[in-house]
Amino acid sequence: MPNTTTPGSRSTTAPAFTQAPPTKKWRVVDYVVTAVLGIAVGLIFWVLAASWKGIELAFQAFPPSIGLIAGLWVLAGPLAGAIIRKPGAALLCELLAAAVEGVLGSHFGATVLLSGFLQGLGAELVFAAFGYRKFTLWVTALSGLVAATFMAVSENILYNAEWQFDFQLAYAVCAMISGVVISGIGAWYAYRAIAKTGALSSFASGRVR
Repeated sequence: MPNTTTPGSRSTTAPAFTQAPPTKKWRVVDYVVTAVLGIAVGLIFWVLAASWKGIELAFQAFPPSIGLIAGLWVLAGPLAGAIIRKPGAALLCELLAAAVEGVLGSHFGATVLLSGFLQGLGAELVFAAFGYRKFTLWVTALSGLVAATFMAVSENILYNAEWQFDFQLAYAVCAMISGVVISGIGAWYAYRAIAKTGALSSFASGRVR
């Protein structure tokens, strides 16, 4: 694309990798890639669930600190939102990932679907707040933060009800930090790495300079 900026002026065009797609209408390729992402992240969820006993032992000294890996559980929403950039992508992908975990077998049972919905909703609300028009590192990081916040609140109710409030608060803080770092910033750089391979050439998010 030629540089149309005149000498002494600044371009007001946003970098290609932050731009929204020309239409919010879903295409077949959007559904396919969302499904692939959901299945891939769902496998990560399943491995985490299968390893949960060992993971809990690693954080036994201070149980709320297990929230530091919570960002892995909310990865699907911010990643799909950054790549697909269509209404519902974050929610659908997180819910699909949770469904994959449930189908493969999880000791969390059917509650994984509720968790997936709430976590995906948290990520989705951030992209919706920007009208599905702004896709930057910090918007993606914010989606990870809100998704992790939704997760922390729901898990303190479902799984950590016996903890004292200070433990629940510590868990929420750890989860929110993890949400920003892993499922926010981490998802953004994962998307950028994928885009640079050319695999996302059919998406607005694939036009990386």
